[in-house]
Amino acid sequence: MSSDKVAARKGRLRQRYDNDHRLVAGCVPYRVKKDDEGNPCSSPDDPAQVEVLMISTPNRKDMVFPKGGWEDDEDVYQAACREAMEEAGVKGIIDSSALGHWVFKSKSSQNSSSPRGACKGFIFAMEVTEELESWPEQATHNRRWVSPAEAYQLCRYDWMREALTALLERLSVIEPVATAGSAAAQELTDQAGMYMMLQTTSDGAVALC
Repeated sequence: MSSDKVAARKGRLRQRYDNDHRLVAGCVPYRVKKDDEGNPCSSPDDPAQVEVLMISTPNRKDMVFPKGGWEDDEDVYQAACREAMEEAGVKGIIDSSALGHWVFKSKSSQNSSSPRGACKGFIFAMEVTEELESWPEQATHNRRWVSPAEAYQLCRYDWMREALTALLERLSVIEPVATAGSAAAQELTDQAGMYMMLQTTSDGAVALC
């Protein structure tokens, strides 16, 4: 582990918008357990070998994946990586093909019917290669490695479960994790279609609106 105690970006002076939507970038950090020689302990499609990193927020028992505002001096990948470092204290390899694109309400506008205050979030998979001993938002965000099954239960929002599902599908572990009789699978089935997801283009570039 190393330290990268730089200041987190604050405010929205450089925030990107698409009409009334605030643009957001984030990631689902993950790792595949490895042996002492750096090789996967078993097949990478074994759900027992995959863990995802989640972060806590004050006064909440549920957890989230790192995300935040996409600013006008960075591309969407840089924004996702920056948020992972600031909120979770991790760096890694980000997949240029997004897990998806979701539209959701911000914390301050959950009870509003107006389109103002909504966010468009671009979420990526990040294979973690480095964990920092200290990070900018450590005082408000604790981090925790969890199994995919536990992550389904901890996710604060349904769209985050959908992003997790997209990651597990990409890693070819979704069937063992979300078996037909599991509570997580049932919840995913019940919530299917509640959030808009726009797929990335076939060449791996992010499909921006």
